[in-house]
Amino acid sequence: MLNLKIALGDTSTTRGLKSGDIPIKGVKPEFVQVNPIIAAFRHMVRDLAYDVCELAPTTYLIARAHGVRFTALPIVLMRRFHHHGLVKRPDAQINEPKDLEGKIVGVRAYSVTTGVWTRGILQNEYGVDPDRVKWMVDDEEHVTTMKLPSNVIRVPEGRSLAELFAKGEIQAGFTGNAGIGRAGAPTEGWQGGGIAADEYPEVIADTAKAEAEWYGRTGIYPIHGIVVVKDDVLADNPWLPEALMDAFQASKQLQLDRLARGEAEDATDKRYIRDMKVVGPDPLVFGLKANAPSIDALIQYAHQQRLIDERPTRESVFVDI
Repeated sequence: MLNLKIALGDTSTTRGLKSGDIPIKGVKPEFVQVNPIIAAFRHMVRDLAYDVCELAPTTYLIARAHGVRFTALPIVLMRRFHHHGLVKRPDAQINEPKDLEGKIVGVRAYSVTTGVWTRGILQNEYGVDPDRVKWMVDDEEHVTTMKLPSNVIRVPEGRSLAELFAKGEIQAGFTGNAGIGRAGAPTEGWQGGGIAADEYPEVIADTAKAEAEWYGRTGIYPIHGIVVVKDDVLADNPWLPEALMDAFQASKQLQLDRLARGEAEDATDKRYIRDMKVVGPDPLVFGLKANAPSIDALIQYAHQQRLIDERPTRESVFVDI
C-alpha cells in the first residue's frame, strides 16, 4: 500500500473518502485536517507539504508557472457561478458593471479564484477594463513570488474591507470570506462578522438569469477546488491518477444520491440543488474534456489579468483522465 498524506476540505463531496467509507485502491491515506482548507493551499504551494492536496485552480496555475512541481487531476471539488457575489453601495453611482471603472473594489487577495472569475466575466461579458479599477486587498497571495499589478492596493493598517465598505471608502466588494464578509483580516477559522451577502445590491442585475444564459451559451460552470498531486509521486506511481479518480467519483456519488433526493447537508449542497436546474444532475462532473470550457476560460482570465505570463494548454497542466 502506498502511504499518502492528503489534505482535503471537509465537504459532502469528500466526506465518504475522509470517513474511510470509500477506499482508494492501492493507497493508505493519512488525511490531514486543515482549517480553513485555504491554509493548506499555502502549505502546498510554498512547501509541497502533502502528497495530494485540494487547491484553488488559479493558485495552481500561478504556482505551476512559478515552477512548483505538482500536477492537477480533472477532479472538481467545488463549483459556483460568479455573476453574483460582488455587491455595491447604493451611493456609489454604479448603475452598470462598466461604472466600476474608477472605483475601489475590496477583495481578499488579487489572485483569489472568486475575484479572477468575476473580473473575467466583467471584462469579457460587460466590457469592464480591470486595469481601470483599483482592487483593494487585505491578505497575502498564496504564491509569494508573483508580482501584483500597480492598480492593486492594500487595506490601511488596522482597518478592514468591511469597515471601509460600510463607511463608503470603497464602493464595491466581494461578499463572504472573499472580501467584506469578514470583520477583520483573514485568520485561522475565518470567522465572519462582516457584512451579510444580501445587505447590499449586486453589481450585476438579475444574476440568476445572467448565469443561466451564460452557461447555456458558453457551457462554463466555474471550477473552484481541484486536486493536485506531487510530480514525484505521479512519476513513481503511474496508476495513481485513475485510482484517485475512481475513489473521488465514488465519494461524490454518495453526495449526488442525496442531492437527487433533495437532501442538502450544507449551504453548498443547497446551491448545487438550485444550480442543477441549469447544469444538470451532476454539478461536479469530472474529466478533462467535460471541464474544458471552464478550464480554458480560467486560463484565459488568469492570463488577461497578468497572473500568468504565458497561456498554457489544458493538456499541459492537467492529467488527461
